[in-house]
Amino acid sequence: MLEQAFVFFINLDAWQLLGYFWPFFMLDMVRYVLIEGVVLLYYLPKRKRMAPRYAAARRRLFKEKPLISIIVPGKNEGRYLPKLVQTLRNQSYPFFELIVVDDGSDDTTPLICRELERQGLIDCFIRNAIRGGKASAANTALQFANGPYIVHIDADSHMATDALENIMLPFLMDDEVGCVGGDVRVANYSDSFATQTQGIEYTKSLMLGRTVASQLGILRIVSGAYGAFRKDVLNKIHGWDVGPGLDGDITLKIRKLGYKVVHEPSSVCYTNAPKNFWRLAKQRYRWDKSMIRFRLRKHRDILLPSAEFKWSNFISVVDNLFFNLLLDIKWVIYFFQIVQLSSAYIAFLLIINYVFYFLANLAQWLFSIIMQRSLGHKPNYKSVMFVPLMPIYTGTYLRLVRTFAYIMELLHKSSYVDKWNPWKVSKIAKRNKL
Repeated sequence: MLEQAFVFFINLDAWQLLGYFWPFFMLDMVRYVLIEGVVLLYYLPKRKRMAPRYAAARRRLFKEKPLISIIVPGKNEGRYLPKLVQTLRNQSYPFFELIVVDDGSDDTTPLICRELERQGLIDCFIRNAIRGGKASAANTALQFANGPYIVHIDADSHMATDALENIMLPFLMDDEVGCVGGDVRVANYSDSFATQTQGIEYTKSLMLGRTVASQLGILRIVSGAYGAFRKDVLNKIHGWDVGPGLDGDITLKIRKLGYKVVHEPSSVCYTNAPKNFWRLAKQRYRWDKSMIRFRLRKHRDILLPSAEFKWSNFISVVDNLFFNLLLDIKWVIYFFQIVQLSSAYIAFLLIINYVFYFLANLAQWLFSIIMQRSLGHKPNYKSVMFVPLMPIYTGTYLRLVRTFAYIMELLHKSSYVDKWNPWKVSKIAKRNKL
């Protein structure tokens, strides 16, 4: 079969090649290989040229010593906090306060937090006896924050020793920066097959993809697992709105105010990823619904002419809608095309498509390795063993989850009945179109 597919491939002329594989050559290769490769070639020398600016910002940071308020909202996540606290104690930038909000935990989280507070490892612990949801917990922490900068981090995360120092530099280099995304990596990479595939995905999509989007000025999300914000900007938008998807929502709100949103790949945070594919599907189902809820509904004004219209915001949302929502429809069209017009060659087309997307994923993996080395990080070269699985993981598994999430949100607004939020909170959010 492989030999026959190869013979079929080498006998195709240029127009046949384009006709049979137009999704790859016209869309995916351009977006995820050519554009990312070109931007990376531009970014890496630029980063070296900017070394004096980074050094000056670092000197200013340690001279001015602004207080960073680290807020950690969560429920039933006390078991993770000792490790997070330990990595915070080891930070190269020590001028911060730690505020933890327990959002109605029913395990030992309150006991763990109070003990850490007694030891002086948590500066402020707040216990919400009745669960209000992550946005409510984050906004509660924001009220108690004393610093001009806020770092939002998930309880099940921990940080590289220079993470806080590095995430602050973009603020000091550009007064127009409103929030900065940290680079999130998979902490429990070796736990399972599922976490290993996510490890590659995170370095491709978060480290590489978000750096590229940041350089193009169209970054649309600062991860809820690890992101930094100017407090005055958060106050202007009244903090976080109800999620799921509250991280993408708040990023768009900040963009709409005219502030820059950037990604800082040198500031690394490690978070625990789902250990099996069923839990991963549930997580992504929740995440993917947010694109319809926020980008297609709540923030659709970004797409319309107005006095506040900005092309960068428009392109940011269109890029997301096009390459995630509309290109899901593309695969339905392509499937019917090959069934109706090329049924005799379906097996060959599937094999060749797999090879193309494997090579594209390999190119992205190489880009991520180059980028990690340029930042002085130690890449995981052994992860290349999982690259052959990525076309199936991202192209089939995640796409099916994403498509189902889009359908459920479009037809049923299912994010408002997600157990991730208390039902009363979701009811109010639905009524107020949040």
